[in-house]
Amino acid sequence: MDKPKNRETRTRIVYSTYYRVHPDDRQKFVDAVLPHLEYTAAQPGCVFYVFAADLLDPNVIHLSEGWENQAALDRHNTSEPFLKALREVMENVRILDRQGQKYEIASQGAGDPPGGTEGFGVDGES
Repeated sequence: MDKPKNRETRTRIVYSTYYRVHPDDRQKFVDAVLPHLEYTAAQPGCVFYVFAADLLDPNVIHLSEGWENQAALDRHNTSEPFLKALREVMENVRILDRQGQKYEIASQGAGDPPGGTEGFGVDGES
């Protein structure tokens, strides 16, 4: 059994991608990717896998994904849930723009702002 994922889980590969979809196709995009989100996030080697709507443009959807290693990413990229979602998006959604970056992480540390978050009510503090 895999250990629970938390912010100390080593992430070696990160993808950051955004999709600008035609306004009439936004729900089709959501419907295509939604079924495989929990499946993917639960896969061994997946640290995080999140789609999020842009706060300024409802037709932009961001994907952030983190993987422990290339083998885990390769398993995901050949899994039936991923391939099904990809097919549905490619066949039914007009993607007006897409840009993505792959990052290979050499080191990892806490992502708190300089000076930390004490006094800001973060992590149950008041």
